[in-house]
Parts: sequence; C-alpha cells; structure tokens
Amino acid sequence: MNEISVTELKRRHDAGEDLMLLDVREPDELEIASIPWATVIPVAEIPARMDELPRDKPIVVMCHAGGRSTRVTQFLEANGYDNASNLTGGITAWSAQIDPSVPTY
Repeated sequence: MNEISVTELKRRHDAGEDLMLLDVREPDELEIASIPWATVIPVAEIPARMDELPRDKPIVVMCHAGGRSTRVTQFLEANGYDNASNLTGGITAWSAQIDPSVPTY
C-alpha cells in the first residue's frame, strides 16, 4: 500500500500538483477539524460513490489518525485505483506537523 506523509502532501499541494485529498471522516469530525481543499466522502459511502474518484490523478486518503484511511486505500487499490495513497497520521499529524491551528480531538 502506498503511503504519503503530511509534509510530502503539503509540498505537493503547495507546488500545485493536481491531486485529490479524500477525507473519509464523519460530519461531526469535520466540524471539529478539516482541511478546506479536501473532498469529503465518509467511509460507508465510498463503495457507492467510487465514480466520483479520479483514476487519472493521485488520491490521498485521510482520516483522524490513519486507520480508516488505510482500509479505504486498500479497498481502492483492490478496485483498480493504483493512484491511491494513505496519509500517514491523518488530520492529527497535519495539525501537529503542518498547521497547529487545526484542532486535535
């Protein structure tokens, strides 16, 4: 399974790379902390909404700390999305290493 660090994600985003940040957390979690440019599809909705996911650009999957995003990344890979990567540490790592203004929970 492919993985990416929050520092690498920030570098690629800041460089203008065309990628999708897919946030698979629940609405109540998003109210606490989020990254504004992320696309939100909760875990349970992924199978029914896969047609919304690009096959022609990188997809970085994130959650709270990495557990759910690991499962979603593995699911996507098993369904032919070779461009999917797990964001190591999720929003918790983003808050700790990139943007401390993002609340932790």
